Amino acid sequence: MLSAISAVEEINCHSYADLTDDILCATQPLILRGLVKHWPLVLAGQDSKQSAADYLTQFYNQKPVYAMVAAAQEKGRFFYNSDLSGFNFTRKSYQLDALLKQVLSMADQSETEAVYVGSTSINHILPGLRLENDIPQLTDKPLVSIWIGNQSRIAAHYDVTDNVACVAVGKRRFTLFPPEQLDNLYIGPLDFTPAGQPASLVDFQQPDFARFPKFKTALEHALVAELDAGDAIFIPSMWWHHVEALSDFNVLVNYWWRQVGEHLGSPGDVLKHAMLSIKDLPQCQRDAWRQLFEHYVFSPVSQVHIPDQAKGMLNPIDDDMARKLRAMLLNSLNR
Repeated sequence: MLSAISAVEEINCHSYADLTDDILCATQPLILRGLVKHWPLVLAGQDSKQSAADYLTQFYNQKPVYAMVAAAQEKGRFFYNSDLSGFNFTRKSYQLDALLKQVLSMADQSETEAVYVGSTSINHILPGLRLENDIPQLTDKPLVSIWIGNQSRIAAHYDVTDNVACVAVGKRRFTLFPPEQLDNLYIGPLDFTPAGQPASLVDFQQPDFARFPKFKTALEHALVAELDAGDAIFIPSMWWHHVEALSDFNVLVNYWWRQVGEHLGSPGDVLKHAMLSIKDLPQCQRDAWRQLFEHYVFSPVSQVHIPDQAKGMLNPIDDDMARKLRAMLLNSLNR
């Protein structure tokens, strides 16, 4: 456990009305204390772990779920193996009711394997759950997922989307870093990752400062959030977050969305294309492309010398232009 880290700012949410547009567009993390405390799932978990499991099971449609399983000696850390050639866990298919039974059977044991069901669509496996456990302002968000397991540690990573994560059962700790701490977090491979996103190689429980000395600087900018069942946290897009499930049975529900239209492309695709097209150019050419990106993308300069009807992709991107750009890219990539 890292100490002397500043706490995330928190807001006491007495009703859903406290979840304002300003919060959902914030650029800093915010604890939303008590936001979902009235959810039936939360209340079932406060009664008992078995009650929470029974409540979930009543919505289960018998589709398989996929879990990561790590041996007891990994102490809940889902990560790479020692030389980053593979991972320290296996992926297995389960029936959700059998998985819940297994997790509950291991509760209160001192040494158990870690079981972690991550980012599974609620609508896919638990149709009906959201009719009783949802946030009105986020009902129409396209990605709503459930996370289930016992004690676990997930390496610091970012999401392209904004995120509201709701602790339904158990307790969780989030340790967060602003995007500019990228260099101080010692990020692992971009194209071989434990769970889809590039992740920090630092073990937050036992940081190796000899190997990762700049992590000390990252800690100076870190924020921590301790959440109980019924609490939620807003995590802005691109903020790094390390997530610990602290109880022997945990359930989390989260909402992901972007603040722009669905017609816009994924920034991650741009990074991959830039690695393919720009990274290995001579330095002078990379510098020239940096200037072009700054001029047209990151600090766009008004192109008043071009008539509006002739600006093309320099105008705000709408559905039609998005389709044209995708067609241009497909033609270029397929040559």
